Amino acid sequence: MNIYRELVYKRFLFLFLFIALCIVFSALNLSIGPIRLSIHEIFQALVMQGSDTAHVVIWEYRLPWTIMALLVGGALGLAGLEMQTILNNPLASPYTLGVSAGAGFGAALAYVLGVKILPNVPMEFVVPINAFFFAFLTCLLIMLIGKIRGFTSETLVLGGIAISFMFQSLLALLEYYASEETLQAIVFWLFGSLTKSSLFKAQIVFTILIAVTVLLLFKSWKITALRLGDEKAKSLGVNTEALRVEVLIYVSLLTSVAICFVGIIGFVGLVAPHIARILIGEDQRFLIFGSILCGGVILSAGAIASKVIVPGAIFPIGIITSMLGVPFFMFLVIRGRKQVW
Repeated sequence: MNIYRELVYKRFLFLFLFIALCIVFSALNLSIGPIRLSIHEIFQALVMQGSDTAHVVIWEYRLPWTIMALLVGGALGLAGLEMQTILNNPLASPYTLGVSAGAGFGAALAYVLGVKILPNVPMEFVVPINAFFFAFLTCLLIMLIGKIRGFTSETLVLGGIAISFMFQSLLALLEYYASEETLQAIVFWLFGSLTKSSLFKAQIVFTILIAVTVLLLFKSWKITALRLGDEKAKSLGVNTEALRVEVLIYVSLLTSVAICFVGIIGFVGLVAPHIARILIGEDQRFLIFGSILCGGVILSAGAIASKVIVPGAIFPIGIITSMLGVPFFMFLVIRGRKQVW
């Protein structure tokens, strides 16, 4: 009993550590930028006081940027966790299984051909809606392949890889026919950026993240049982195929809504769950929150780096997360499944 209490205490300790890091990085995101603001000016702007310049800088740019970094990082971290769990694959993530490629193709359709999935929507939301639709479509295609061949982890992984190559090829075709200006817009979107963040977009991501988190918490013990293997999970009364389908739908929503607003940000969904798992363990009741917070920490740190690497300019955050994620990815490959898990 004492051992269990110590384990729970350690898990809460790491969760509080992640929360503290989120607060610190968020404060840095609010204070760092081309226009220098003192802590007093930032606080006054947050409480709707102070100068008009500080108010515009904080509420129109830095606050949406900061909140979006936390929410998108959290959504990608949670999506990566559940994808790795249901597929029993430490290398699975929305980025590696083609969901991001589908979103990129949807965005490119809007840029190159002017395709609108939903008519009569503001131009600001045409690309996000297209990206959301095709990211979600990618997950549906993966589920369709799984239904045909049986919902095994191997089938879902191979289906995701095949669909990833298909959308990457279609994206390359659109880039080939795109004009120079359009190609530049596509490439910038594919790099990933928080520059078009807004409080309204953050509210959408927040709503989906909270709803999916609650739904996953109700299934937490069943998802944890999947780590014991399909046979043991079934012996405990878990319908593994139905559970995989349900969780994959949740992952689709998380990934789609995160990617559609900020572009492709790779490797957060791969790295964050592994860091959380190493520190917290396999219990989904704690690991879900750990992955969300760790994803928020990683993307917030990347957001800070994107503003300081090139003074006076915003460096694409997707490049930063990929540069950090690739070494970790290679570390997982070299160590192998048994040592990672």
